[in-house]
Amino acid sequence: MSTNPAPWRNPTAPERRRILDTTRSIAMVGASPNPARASNFVATYLLSSTRYDLYFVNPFADEILGRPVYKTLADLPVVPDLVEVFRKPSDLPAVLDETLALGDGVRTFWLQFGLWDADLARRAEAAGKEVVMDLCVKVEHARFHGGLHLAGFDTGVISSRRRTA
Repeated sequence: MSTNPAPWRNPTAPERRRILDTTRSIAMVGASPNPARASNFVATYLLSSTRYDLYFVNPFADEILGRPVYKTLADLPVVPDLVEVFRKPSDLPAVLDETLALGDGVRTFWLQFGLWDADLARRAEAAGKEVVMDLCVKVEHARFHGGLHLAGFDTGVISSRRRTA
């Protein structure tokens, strides 16, 4: 009999859609004020294209996109529904510890593209959290809400359709 656990799998597309549809607040851990960073691009999209209350967590920044930045998750004025992580793999256990310290209010622990740790996911799930790894909240939101098509993101700026008056 094998003692290896079954491979960990992300929630299905319908489950991810349910997560995003029931989320009201997101804490972005590792958000960057640098517009060239993925987290800044994601934050810009989420602020302009969603109804989420967005909170930025970065101990080295004071403001991102005109909004305050909090040093830790514990400093947030609310307990977010979803914690989205933009940190290096070695930082993930500490971010999960911070997330779990917030209690049951946090429902989802979401790791951005390139971040995958099955043991960490199992630990979060054992604490009652839903886990999504190696996926982007922005991309998933766009996929489920009409902003992502086969050719990429639908910005509405370029079109082959003729303008009518």
